[in-house]
Amino acid sequence: MAEQTESESRKLLRRLRDTLAEDTAGQARLDHIVGLIASSMQTEVCSIYLFRDAETLELCATEGLNKEAVHQTRMKLGEGLVGRAARDGKVVNEADAPSAKGFRYMPETGEEVFSSFCGVPIARLGDQLGVLVVQSREARAFSEDEVYALEVVAMVLAEMTELGAFVGEGEALRARHTNPMMFRGGIGQEGVAEGNVWLHEPRVVVTNPVADDPVAETERLREAVDNLRVSVDDMLNSVSNDPVDKDQREVLEAYRMFANSRSWLRRMEEDIAAGLSAEAAVEKEQSSARARLGQAADPYLRERLQDLDDLSNRLLRILTGQGADTGAGMPEDAILVARNIGPAELLDYGRGALKGIVLEQGSVGSHAAIVARAWAIPLVVHAGERVTGEALNGDHIMVDGDQGIVHLRPDDTVVSALRDKLAMQAEAQQRYAGIRDLPAESKDGCRIAMQMNAGLIAELPSLENSGAEGVGLFRTELQFLARNTVPRRSELAGIYARVLDAAQGKRVVFRTLDIGSDKVLPYMKREEEPNPALGWRAIRVGLDKGGVMRMQLQALIRASKGRPLTVMFPFIAQFDEFKQARQHLLDELEREDKLGHTLPERVDVGAMLETPSLAFAPKQFFEMADFISIGGNDLKQFFFAADRENERVRRRYDTLNVSYLSLIEQIARRCDETETPVSFCGEDAGRPIEAMCFAAMGLRALSMRPASIGPVKHLIRRVDLGEARQVIDAARASGVQSVRSDVMEWLRTEVQ
Repeated sequence: MAEQTESESRKLLRRLRDTLAEDTAGQARLDHIVGLIASSMQTEVCSIYLFRDAETLELCATEGLNKEAVHQTRMKLGEGLVGRAARDGKVVNEADAPSAKGFRYMPETGEEVFSSFCGVPIARLGDQLGVLVVQSREARAFSEDEVYALEVVAMVLAEMTELGAFVGEGEALRARHTNPMMFRGGIGQEGVAEGNVWLHEPRVVVTNPVADDPVAETERLREAVDNLRVSVDDMLNSVSNDPVDKDQREVLEAYRMFANSRSWLRRMEEDIAAGLSAEAAVEKEQSSARARLGQAADPYLRERLQDLDDLSNRLLRILTGQGADTGAGMPEDAILVARNIGPAELLDYGRGALKGIVLEQGSVGSHAAIVARAWAIPLVVHAGERVTGEALNGDHIMVDGDQGIVHLRPDDTVVSALRDKLAMQAEAQQRYAGIRDLPAESKDGCRIAMQMNAGLIAELPSLENSGAEGVGLFRTELQFLARNTVPRRSELAGIYARVLDAAQGKRVVFRTLDIGSDKVLPYMKREEEPNPALGWRAIRVGLDKGGVMRMQLQALIRASKGRPLTVMFPFIAQFDEFKQARQHLLDELEREDKLGHTLPERVDVGAMLETPSLAFAPKQFFEMADFISIGGNDLKQFFFAADRENERVRRRYDTLNVSYLSLIEQIARRCDETETPVSFCGEDAGRPIEAMCFAAMGLRALSMRPASIGPVKHLIRRVDLGEARQVIDAARASGVQSVRSDVMEWLRTEVQ
């Protein structure tokens, strides 16, 4: 930018800063600001549009258009050139606006005499706040320098909006972080919780967006970048040259590449020269990067955006001194709100510290979801990019994990409805406590074994409290996911031994390492695959990386200390994979015996049936397996070819679909023929209606989260499974797609 333009830019920013300091109302500030910008940019028109709600922009101030249109002119997101700039997060620069595609004429504004149009988004870290518009009679495109100057001004306006500079009457001028807001996401873990927001990474607040001395600000920025580079180098030096740390080194090398990027530093220095403070320059570049890369289809580019985001946040904390520890105490009934979170960070909070979790990203099969299920607290994933920007520590928040909905600062109607739902759930749990020690036996004498899923030692007390008869699935990957290096064999043996101790003689089924797909080890390079769920994961990784599997099997054998040991291999798709995995275990048993170590009293080796192909495996597979566990979550998505992370398709397919129930029936029948114990493990096992239907189709063991055991047992004890099977068979014979409506009608009329 030319020196003259830089000087004018700095003058304008100083005037904006002075306006921020004035003791005037928000509307007066806005009116003053549009006049300053129009004068500085030498345009006939300057207007500021702000969002009054998530979908509607409102003209809040103008110089040059009809004043009567202020707070009257509104448009939807994407409507007109203003709506397009807000929707796309990109500058709209048109020399002949009335003939531009999507132009919308607003007669009440009197803008028909103005040809040129430049709309610049007012945004802060991906949060769209409004649009800054300048117009002139002359038909011309605004120059790059002029557009850049407007982007700098828009950045300052975004910070002023965040700081509450424009608060006044009307929806668009209401103070930020005060409105009730609802966010709709995906169901990560069911349940309802009420509490107060606790931000995992508190937002850095930039209180000085404008600076007078660009030389001093540039020096501050360079010193902060130097500190950042040193911290990245220190992290790299702390990682050994051990092959297992290779992938972690690659991630940190990417960090170092960004931290040493001259173009990154140069762009921020240009922003400082235009009049921004060092902090505001970092945020402007961070927001620009999000706009450039945020919608990239290439997963590599999206990961690089996350790297750059993390580095920018680190740099901001260095500049402002605002660390992650703000000194604020965690509120009671804390509900964690974060963009995303790894298992180690989440486990650091400890069981009982959180009432619920809300993530902007995440997935139903992520590490966070596994921990949330272990802790039996509601989790909403994919809640949208605005959650962390809107929430403040201590805000009242209600999470409806059953619907995947988050209510931030809810109004009285929402609070009353969700509190009624909480009260009903608490009453139901009291009722279930009364049957805790009774068997899950139907009226016609069919007994169903009720087992629980776990992945943390802290969950084992639920064995007694829930009435579970054993652990049908212990996920061993959490011990690998919750640390930055591969755990040692002795560590794993100690953990597994404590699990068996806590089980007090009840059966524990240890599933070997199930990684890949959405469960990626921090120290293992992510494999870029078109469809990770169908890619290199679970047993496929275990068989290819024999050293890791061997180490884990040795740890399990040593942890048993002569007690019975039950091992299950995940994601078996064909008989040969099971034979190979089983042979690995037999080899380790022989090796441990030669070393003089105590062997388990008995070893049961099973497989998770998660692919339709295994249901059609040779009879010898069912004879060789000591037991089989149907992994319902994966089996259903592969059976229906519907990604369970994709809300648009996964809800199209009902668990009680006739075809799916027929598959379950076939698996149960084949296991009966070889007298192979079979159970169903997954989310659907914990849903009473589905669990009852599985039992009616011949399954005699179910494994679920501890909180679901009471509701499932309650229903099974009230039904005749023979009658339920007759209802299901009649529905199947009628040609319906799902038996759900027939079963529900039978339950309403026949079951008391």
